[in-house]
Amino acid sequence: MAAARTFSEESPIRVFLVDDHEVVRRGIIDLLDAERDISVVGEADTVDHALTRGPALRPDVAVLDVRLPDGDGITVCRELRSQMPSLACLMLTSFDDEDALLDAIMAGAAGYVLKQIKGSDLISAVRTVASGQSMLDPATTARLMRTLRTDPAGQSDVAPELAGLSPRERDILALIGDGLTNREIGKKLYLSEKTVKNHISRLLAKLGVQRRVQAAVISSHLRQQAPDARLAP
Repeated sequence: MAAARTFSEESPIRVFLVDDHEVVRRGIIDLLDAERDISVVGEADTVDHALTRGPALRPDVAVLDVRLPDGDGITVCRELRSQMPSLACLMLTSFDDEDALLDAIMAGAAGYVLKQIKGSDLISAVRTVASGQSMLDPATTARLMRTLRTDPAGQSDVAPELAGLSPRERDILALIGDGLTNREIGKKLYLSEKTVKNHISRLLAKLGVQRRVQAAVISSHLRQQAPDARLAP
């Protein structure tokens, strides 16, 4: 596992801000730039501007409004991270939206907070995701995780993607969340590496994601935020 990144006044966290409201951008920029270890290196107000400007700025953190005039910040997150895998995306929204949270997690976002957040907490969230950790709004996440739990009848309330996984696929998803390689998963479950790879391809398709890391994020958040969530039978 890679060591957590550290930042300083000499090497600050480079932040790219995307929000369609100029007043909001100005407020966030003033807030973040006042910190010695944080520097806002650019801003954008649309998906198109974000995808054009973002990669050239090489930010460490992108603070993205979920709802934009020509699309959404989740798309920006997915596209920017495809070009910059180490980029940490912090989703910022006025809406308490469980579907958007799940989409953000699957797009590889490291954090999801509401705009009602205190300034000091936003600064802390930027530092948290920059260091490689996760930062999600606790109340919204807790409700999402409750919907992902299995009810007494064995049926999922809201998450057909997870309910559609076979017992073996749920086992493998949990081990992906633990950071195991295909070979390590195979040894643990007494499967060939090729069989594990086939299982992973199917579970990614069922989850509607393209990359293994996105499945790992789903698994780890289920475990961290709701330890009793049922990933495996």
